Amino acid sequence: MDVALQGSLLDLTDEMTLCDLAPGLRRTVIGMGAWVEVRPGWLAAGDDLFAALLHDVPWHAERRKMYDSIVDVPRLTKFYGAGERLPHPMLGAARDALSAHYRAELGEPFATAGLCLYRDGRDSVAWHGDRIGRSKDLDTIIAILSLGSARTLTLRPRDGGSIPGSSQKSLRFPLAHGDLVVMGGSCQRTWDHAIPKTTEPVGPRISVQFRVAGVR
Repeated sequence: MDVALQGSLLDLTDEMTLCDLAPGLRRTVIGMGAWVEVRPGWLAAGDDLFAALLHDVPWHAERRKMYDSIVDVPRLTKFYGAGERLPHPMLGAARDALSAHYRAELGEPFATAGLCLYRDGRDSVAWHGDRIGRSKDLDTIIAILSLGSARTLTLRPRDGGSIPGSSQKSLRFPLAHGDLVVMGGSCQRTWDHAIPKTTEPVGPRISVQFRVAGVR
């Protein structure tokens, strides 16, 4: 695979580790029962994890019908269902830490891991909500660990219009190497999110989305 990470520019420590979660979390209530939390630098020294996932995950190129054509999905993916062995022990440790932290609010542990590889700025994910399964009707929490080059997660109200209490149409959450972003409450039902394309010279990024069973 012809993508590479400028590792020395990202990590400032030598030992890969998950930092304390709670002290660095910042929650933003975005309206309509939804909230977003960001924990910058949750995973320290994640270059080795990025490299392992890049080379060891059996990345899959999807094609989907759009109008009258079959088009390539602009990213590579791999989904690990409940009970499947994850491709790296650090992902299991991250899932366990998230389950422990959010158990009281979520009511159950995180069970699955969906991985996406954005090879460069041309790769993206269009506006959508994770509304397949129980999340179509019920609140849930989805946690995303971002690895590699920085990209921006954008959110906008699902029904269009401005953000409640604001004239803005969307929110932007820049995500860097090792950052964690968590979307909770009604976020999947009342908001859409996206990773837009960019013309900036960005390198590859891997996102790891932790969800409960029965939610995609």
